[in-house]
Amino acid sequence: MDRSAPGSVTHRTAPVPRWVMRFADRAEAGRALAAAVAERVAGEAVVLGLPRGGVIVAAPVAAALHAPLDVLVVRKLGLPWRRELAMGAIAAVGDRVETVRNAEVLAAAGVDDAAFAAVREREVVELRRRAGAYRGDRPPVPVRGRTVVLVDDGLATGSTMRAALAALRSQDPARVVVAVPVGSPHVVAELAAQVDVLVCLSAPADFRAVGQAYAAFPAASEDAVRAALAP
Repeated sequence: MDRSAPGSVTHRTAPVPRWVMRFADRAEAGRALAAAVAERVAGEAVVLGLPRGGVIVAAPVAAALHAPLDVLVVRKLGLPWRRELAMGAIAAVGDRVETVRNAEVLAAAGVDDAAFAAVREREVVELRRRAGAYRGDRPPVPVRGRTVVLVDDGLATGSTMRAALAALRSQDPARVVVAVPVGSPHVVAELAAQVDVLVCLSAPADFRAVGQAYAAFPAASEDAVRAALAP
């Protein structure tokens, strides 16, 4: 049984490298992450990948834990004039959509409520479409009362992971584990206090973007996500 205290993070017992740990691709990162997660999580679990790249990383983790793999669909809410910069995120578990705002970005950019709502409305439509595209007719894997491992290919602002956590907690899991190959040291420390266990392989002091940890970091396709989720 995993007896780690809430908010525990792997680098409190084994320091996370402050340099960038490099992976050939998401599949290799997933295999490395799987070994680390298996050391921290025992017993039955459910693994949820954040699309799209997080599902590719999550597949080896689920295999190592002999756990079911599912997707937790999350959409970044980008600034209207700079979509790659997250001012928030949304995530869905069942019919419920949770919204997380990035207050720092919103304040700096001066985005008003109407502009935020317009972006959110557009992204909710896309979130629903993607949930159907990824999972098809299969129902979500039940998470109530179970240990859930949330996996992404990295943590930059943390907005999408926060939205995923908000959506997941509405389903009353027993324990929540966040697992990523690489992340911003600030975000990793912040999220570690919000979950039962956080596993991060590399939190470089000069973190700039998730892609710096990968030799190959192409956009993951919907076909790749469906293939990873196939029974």
